[in-house]
Amino acid sequence: MSRDKGVPVITFIGFHDSGKTTLVCRVVEQLTARGIRLAVIKSSKDCGICFDTPETDTAKHRAAGAQSVLFVAPDQIVLQGPNRALSLVELARRYFPEVDLVIGEGFKEEEGVQKIEVVRDRTKRLRGRVPGVVAVATDLDLCGENVFDLNDARGIADFLVKTVLQNRVPAPAAG
Repeated sequence: MSRDKGVPVITFIGFHDSGKTTLVCRVVEQLTARGIRLAVIKSSKDCGICFDTPETDTAKHRAAGAQSVLFVAPDQIVLQGPNRALSLVELARRYFPEVDLVIGEGFKEEEGVQKIEVVRDRTKRLRGRVPGVVAVATDLDLCGENVFDLNDARGIADFLVKTVLQNRVPAPAAG
């Protein structure tokens, strides 16, 4: 995938408590150990999640009427603002153009994005019901193309390098 098409995006989907966050963290560890620069965008159905507490400067700015607040510290940046209903791909391209890959967590209904389904209950499957599922990570005995063990973060990272990051990240020097 070339740079002019923007940063590649893949998302991990599954039902609540299926192990998405744990798996995403392990895959992120595997990919960053290979020198791949990435960002994660997490989706939530919950509203009103507070990232700052009362009496902080950012809370005061929001209370004063600022629609958006960007907090910059030596170790982090936190952006709070209204949800403008941007797609996962639009979010990735707007906020993370400098990375090699953006991994989403959630966004199961997102069109035009490849997905890895995390499944732990045979009766709760998304493949075939949502578009773009290209792989499955599970602890069940499932057969099919691109089915990975739920604990095989290395195999999933290899899959992402071969399928999503092909020709994008230079191979490490032999040595």
